[in-house]
Amino acid sequence: MKHLLKLAGMRELEAREILRLARVAKKARGKKGLSKGPLTGQIWALIFTKASTRTRVSFEVAIRELGGVPSFLSAAEIQLGRGELVRDTARVMGRMVHGAVIRTFAQGDVEEFAEFAKIPTINALTDDEHPCQILSDIFTIEEKRGSIRGKRVAFIGDAACNVPRSWAEAAKIFDFHLVCGAPKEFQPLAVGKHVSWTEDPREAAQGADVLYTDVWVSMGKEAETAEREKVFAPYQINQKLVGLAKKGALVLHCLPAYRGKEISAEILEERAVDIFDQAENRLHTQKGILQWIVSKPMKGKG
Repeated sequence: MKHLLKLAGMRELEAREILRLARVAKKARGKKGLSKGPLTGQIWALIFTKASTRTRVSFEVAIRELGGVPSFLSAAEIQLGRGELVRDTARVMGRMVHGAVIRTFAQGDVEEFAEFAKIPTINALTDDEHPCQILSDIFTIEEKRGSIRGKRVAFIGDAACNVPRSWAEAAKIFDFHLVCGAPKEFQPLAVGKHVSWTEDPREAAQGADVLYTDVWVSMGKEAETAEREKVFAPYQINQKLVGLAKKGALVLHCLPAYRGKEISAEILEERAVDIFDQAENRLHTQKGILQWIVSKPMKGKG
């Protein structure tokens, strides 16, 4: 049985298969005769305790277009919201549905669910990781600029949150360099061969193939809004920062975007085609993930 709980430990061979399936899904979308898919006859639970637009819609549409039926459950609608243990919810769900997509706060909750439900489980975002987003981002980068291997990806902003953490794991898998431009108190958890850090956003952006940002205030951190906006004010992707990147560099944002904060309104609108292609690609990559999850394990190294 396969899960996608985090990027750590994933082989490049497996990640590449997900991206291959995503490319096939994007090319095939809308063609006739594709209604009977690999999830036909299956019901998948979407258990979300965090708000969502792109993740929820992309998974619901992906499950339906692959032949399955999504069942959306918010924390307010199930007993988890009243204190039921994750393992007890998991034991019940595992007897009733064929797979689960979970978006929540604690990484441990997703891992515990997978252990006790004994059904394929996908991490659709936790405070620690956002593997589906980063796989989709790599799909977008390679669609537009070729292989990510050897490229320089600059993440500007809060480098201690889930998105850059997953980017750091992806850098090891796909062999590219992630440089984080972030304040000292928001630096990445670890640096090394594939990940570096600087407090100077200009240094991070210098010669980058991709400039990437996310919101300054992650879900659950709203009480820190005023303090974070003050600390991150110098870490905005704007014309000056883009001018330091490599000519033709991509500018990406996983959305939602707050214009005038982590990204200027001018740059967001100027790069809207790429950023909203990036958002659309969540659908195709979710299909790739789902198809990989229900397929037989792959053999080989890498």
